Amino acid sequence: MTTEVKQSPAANSSLFDLRKIAANFPETADTMLIDTRLTDEDHASARVFRVYHPAPAHYHATCDEYLMVISGRATFFLGEAPPFEVGPGQLIFFKQGTIHGTPEILEEPFIVLAVDTPRRDPADVIFVNPSDGTPDSFIQSKRLY
Repeated sequence: MTTEVKQSPAANSSLFDLRKIAANFPETADTMLIDTRLTDEDHASARVFRVYHPAPAHYHATCDEYLMVISGRATFFLGEAPPFEVGPGQLIFFKQGTIHGTPEILEEPFIVLAVDTPRRDPADVIFVNPSDGTPDSFIQSKRLY
């Protein structure tokens, strides 16, 4: 057990300290994002991630995604709509297959809580332009549990 999570004795529920988790991300990264997986169940996964570099247009083929901004500000786009600014307390939702990305980080650290339904395999990152990246260049993951 870590200081970031407290599990119940039955291990079927947890309390996560998102501030502590967010504070543990490094200042720089080689990948576009680094995430910490909080849960990884078949029906849903939850993670906290920090965006380090702009994320080009991509989509996920297997899940819907809920993104709650914890800190920082960035521009974000969904589909063909023009980019819009997001900041703390805002929730973004989109269905599987929706092209999205983060073209600009306006205030760092840009940290997000993500819930994927059903669970998103870390390799489920499909770039619109394949030369923009791979799942390995997109995200580095670590598990909290």
